Amino acid sequence: MIDTEGADAFSLSRLAGRLGVKAASLYNHLDGRAAVIESVRRLVVEEIDVSVFAVLPWPDALAAWARSYRDAFARHPHAIDLLVTTTIGSPAMLAMYESVVEALARGGWPPGRLVTVLTSVESFLLGSALDLVAPPPRIDPSGRAPRVPVLAAALHATPGHGKGARAEQAFDAGLDALVRGLVAQLAEVRTSDAAGRHPG
Repeated sequence: MIDTEGADAFSLSRLAGRLGVKAASLYNHLDGRAAVIESVRRLVVEEIDVSVFAVLPWPDALAAWARSYRDAFARHPHAIDLLVTTTIGSPAMLAMYESVVEALARGGWPPGRLVTVLTSVESFLLGSALDLVAPPPRIDPSGRAPRVPVLAAALHATPGHGKGARAEQAFDAGLDALVRGLVAQLAEVRTSDAAGRHPG
């Protein structure tokens, strides 16, 4: 229902109607709307590959996981509105986060930076999932090109005008920049920590 009609169409009463039961009877099986949303979260998370964290160095694993994460949410873009506005308590989601931060910790990230790294990457991925399913054209200066000449020229010069191609190019460039930036940040953290341990 969420996939086909959007997050705004979701309610327990509509869900009950789809199932052919009264809304009150749903409470025999779940603890309300939040429980349904957590179940939706679990279904999406089950499509994300976290196995890479057990076999690849953290930068490579993060990049592979990121693509899987983006693709999973792009298949269910209407779920994003519901999921980002509710507290995360799903065992599946927490287990996924544990895999990510555990790999980052093994890679040398200090505990105080783990959630920051996870959140920054996840924010990029959710935006990229929405970008992948955004209606074309994403940016259209038609009739206003003289007012935005640099933007119009840049759009014209961008290879792969197709919606999917543009979104993939943007995702690849953004992910590469993000991972490279995190590698550089970690090197700075290690240098700073080393200097702190050996002053002078």
